[in-house]
Amino acid sequence: MTTEATPDVLSAELDTAFAAFADRPALIDETGASMTYAQLNAMANRYAHALAASGVGPGDRVMVQVAKSVSNLALYIATLKAGAVYNPLNTAYTPAELDYFMGDAEPSLLVIDPKAADALMPLARQNAVGAVRMLDANGDGDLADLAADQSDAFETVPRAASDLAALLYTSGTTGRSKGAMITHENLASNARTLVELWRFTADDRLLHALPIFHVHGLFVASNVSLLAGASMIWLPRFDAEQVVDLMPQATAMMGVPTFYTRLLATDRFTKDAAASMRLFVSGSAPLLAETHDAFADRTGHRILERYGMTEAGMITSNPYKGERRAGTVGYALDCVSVRIADEGGTEQGVGDVGVLEVKGPNVFAGYWRNPEKTAEDFREDGYFISGDLATAEEDGRITIVGRAKDLIISGGYNVYPKEIETELNDLAGISESAVIGVPHADFGEGVVAVVTLAPGEATLSEEAILSRLQGRLAKFKLPKRILIADELPRNAMGKVQKNVLRDAHAALLTS
Repeated sequence: MTTEATPDVLSAELDTAFAAFADRPALIDETGASMTYAQLNAMANRYAHALAASGVGPGDRVMVQVAKSVSNLALYIATLKAGAVYNPLNTAYTPAELDYFMGDAEPSLLVIDPKAADALMPLARQNAVGAVRMLDANGDGDLADLAADQSDAFETVPRAASDLAALLYTSGTTGRSKGAMITHENLASNARTLVELWRFTADDRLLHALPIFHVHGLFVASNVSLLAGASMIWLPRFDAEQVVDLMPQATAMMGVPTFYTRLLATDRFTKDAAASMRLFVSGSAPLLAETHDAFADRTGHRILERYGMTEAGMITSNPYKGERRAGTVGYALDCVSVRIADEGGTEQGVGDVGVLEVKGPNVFAGYWRNPEKTAEDFREDGYFISGDLATAEEDGRITIVGRAKDLIISGGYNVYPKEIETELNDLAGISESAVIGVPHADFGEGVVAVVTLAPGEATLSEEAILSRLQGRLAKFKLPKRILIADELPRNAMGKVQKNVLRDAHAALLTS
């Protein structure tokens, strides 16, 4: 049965934007060369045909681990047009991690960098992946070659608001990543809300230096820009000096706290350099109040901090007009409801610490093939339990004060201690480990491991342990320090007290 597209379907909304802004620039590279909305649409249509030629049908997963490029963006749009499910993976993930993802997601198509072919092709065969295509950092490869010969016209496959648009893996406390099922309505509703809230229009030019394998760079920055008809100054990565050079051409930027600390570290970043800007947005990790204040002192701009997560997109935001208070993440978005509750789900009073719970069209459909975890993380009335500890003021302003689920956010990337602890505990000579996040001026939080050694291993060094971890974990998960202790602090029940470790080592990476 054919499902009619609705305004709550992202692919339909993108088609509307492509038609409305056809002659306007969608993407501008660092040289100033631009691609119009019509040209980007035609490119995405060619890739949609290439997906069909590769055996991809509606509902199939398209797993992608490639560098950021215009072709990668076109592939994302094409996947939506084809009615398939986009499954982006961090480019730092190792072959061992991809082996798990392939087995769990069962993609019809895997798109990888040609340099990774030797390591990943055998795994793709073992996991019965339907097809494997190549796409490099320049947007070249056999997938691009296949797309080049296709038609510029493609009839977008009708989807329902509840159909899956994306599958994003988020690390789990048990060490195994979970696939968050993101629907078309999740993405469309969130993007429309942010366009209005943050006042994006076709006159905007967004400095886009974020990666596009996670929510911030792909679903927030890209979707918001495309629905508004804005232009994106498309950069392969963040480079502070390059961003300062290009900033006079821009009106807005979205970044992680690291972007802002690195801008402040260069003397070339001045109030004059930011004179054309109307908006700086920060997310994916806590923004230190001192960074917020230093940025305001330097530029006259107060960074707009917001809060979101893989499972719910953006949840809260400081106001566009109004007080952007350092250390807070503002108010629930329109159509989004939040509450602060205790472990049993009882709503807390004003100022009381509890777990932030969220409900709305932005909240995901559940965890891929994991109904038990889905049921565990949702209340009976439909609220999703975020795992983040927060307080609410009388007027609804939210402050995130910690994380109930032990998550570390380093440089905007999610790191769960259990995964690293499992690797450490498997190493010969280590008795047990505890992994914590501590403040880091550049990354927001840095990963620190505290380990105890097995009998007879007193000579095992920090350097030797780090060396053994190389290649077993993505680089952003590797501890910045490994501390060797005689024992780990425990409570009366024998549970390791990570709060004691965090307090004891709070200044380790900032002193």
